[in-house]
Amino acid sequence: MSEAPSPIVEVRNVSFRYGRNGPPVLEHLDVEVPRGQVVALAGRNGSGKSTLARLLNGLLRPTTGSVVVGGLDTSRNPPRRMAAHAGYAFQNPNHQLFASTVAAELAFGPRNLGVAEAEIAERVADAAARLGLEGVLDRHPYHLERGARKLVAIAAVVTMRTPVLILDEPTTGQDRRTSAMVRALIDDLGAGGTTIVCISHDMRLVADAADRLLVLDGGRIVADGTPRAVFGDLSAIARAGLAPPQITRLALRLPKRAEPWPALTVDELAGAVRHGAADAS
Repeated sequence: MSEAPSPIVEVRNVSFRYGRNGPPVLEHLDVEVPRGQVVALAGRNGSGKSTLARLLNGLLRPTTGSVVVGGLDTSRNPPRRMAAHAGYAFQNPNHQLFASTVAAELAFGPRNLGVAEAEIAERVADAAARLGLEGVLDRHPYHLERGARKLVAIAAVVTMRTPVLILDEPTTGQDRRTSAMVRALIDDLGAGGTTIVCISHDMRLVADAADRLLVLDGGRIVADGTPRAVFGDLSAIARAGLAPPQITRLALRLPKRAEPWPALTVDELAGAVRHGAADAS
């Protein structure tokens, strides 16, 4: 029997606090993430989601325990080296963007990694097309509205083509069209083998895009499973200050229908109701 592939992210007994005497933000976390998995991190504000994400690319280092990404211990490698393995798109794009044009912003990461100029041009064009930025490549990022700036920040990390991609609230401030672009990006990159860690309060995005949902509360993981399984445990996610998507809440008010259950989409719920009606006839 062949051995299971080693995880690309290993969080071992990790605790973290800001400052020597600060209160614990994370406590005794153990997480493994296999290559190509799309993982959502959810929980109320202050639960430790962003802290955990910043531990994954070396922006922070654990107070105790270890974080290993792509075989590299983040405590033993500088953030510059970790950036080639785990790209991070910040929740606030103003904390990330600095170049004078969108094109320059998208090119900076791969150029800093030593990628050839011809390939940089291809990566910039690909990321711009994925996120609808072709028409603004010559504009200054700060001349764009905030939602567009957030897409630029995401695209700037996508051009680095890191094996792990961390997205912090990628659909915040986006309309339905641009949210769909982000969802398609996650689907495409995940299908191509990129490991994606997505912090999100957008439970619709979590239901649609994530393979796995980790719920944090008080610096600890209180739920870990598929979105369907986690959303089905209403008491557990309510304690963490979360609620399933509206269609799932509706499904859970009905008698259990055909699998998959509970429904995560309108189509799933409609199919389950039709199946139930057919069984009753």
